[in-house]
Amino acid sequence: MVLGNQSEPDSFFKSRLYQAFCAEKEEILRHKWIESEKAGRDIGFDVALVDWILHYRAGWRRAYVASLEQGARHKLHGSA
Repeated sequence: MVLGNQSEPDSFFKSRLYQAFCAEKEEILRHKWIESEKAGRDIGFDVALVDWILHYRAGWRRAYVASLEQGARHKLHGSA
């Protein structure tokens, strides 16, 4: 796979974009599990996805971005 000037096959999978996608997908799957347990049945990925986006995504994104910024600050100051 070639993306811009990155030619390593796994460079995309190490990218910040892909890491954010994986983290978000993990949160959606966790939400699906929790809501399915509450409902006593599998609510399905599509229902969980829409519900999570409507109710939780904005807050999750703020926290995710803040954690990235905090990690970057720690690396800048040698605290990581």
